[in-house]
Amino acid sequence: MKKYGPAILIVVFLFGVWELASRTVNLPFIFPPPSGVAIRFWELRETLLFDHLPPTLAIILIGLAISIVLGVALAVWMAVSETAERAFYPLVISSQMIPTIALAPIFIMFFGYGIWSKVVVTVLITFFPITVNTFDGLKSSSKELRELMLTMGGTKKDIFLKVQVPSAKPHFYSGLKVAVTLSVIGAAIGEWLGAQAGLGYFSRRMMTQFDGAAVFAPIVLLSAVGIVLFLLVKVLEKRSMKWRNKE
Repeated sequence: MKKYGPAILIVVFLFGVWELASRTVNLPFIFPPPSGVAIRFWELRETLLFDHLPPTLAIILIGLAISIVLGVALAVWMAVSETAERAFYPLVISSQMIPTIALAPIFIMFFGYGIWSKVVVTVLITFFPITVNTFDGLKSSSKELRELMLTMGGTKKDIFLKVQVPSAKPHFYSGLKVAVTLSVIGAAIGEWLGAQAGLGYFSRRMMTQFDGAAVFAPIVLLSAVGIVLFLLVKVLEKRSMKWRNKE
């Protein structure tokens, strides 16, 4: 608890400033206090948790799964093939040059208001950090270790599995930790622009009703989802890289 004490104090201070500022301005429909958001969240808890959280979670998890599979596969391909690197790496970089919010309506036109338009938005946001970080990790493996493996009769497969993959693991998890937080943003953006359920959709609907506290309530839940996913990745990282924890 002492480790996170300063962060907790800062959060409490910021919420205190927010509460005071909101009560001073006294515009709860536009700038609700944290206490008002908490009360509204409790009033809407069943709707948020059982009606709108599951669709958002489905988008996040499906989008992350697709990004992990495609991102790691492409990173491995680029790492073992210079032709693939020259062909795809510029495309991966350029995919981030176009604002996602500008593409989201196009995806909705193509895939409709169902889950897949939001999944595509989430994949577009989360694919980049996973691919680039994994690729950098594979390419950053020790040249001396690779040469040592060759002198000891190791094959390319041995070098890849015993040198490059362990080298890439920390980079992969770094990319994944970024991706899980971005996945929440991607799902919310997709739902804001076109959906029939979900936390982003609910927040947008409440905005049209000028219910400021209800706009913030699903945002709080989205933040909690992002934090939980981040912590799960941290746990998975520690379990799969016990050797790193002993350093």
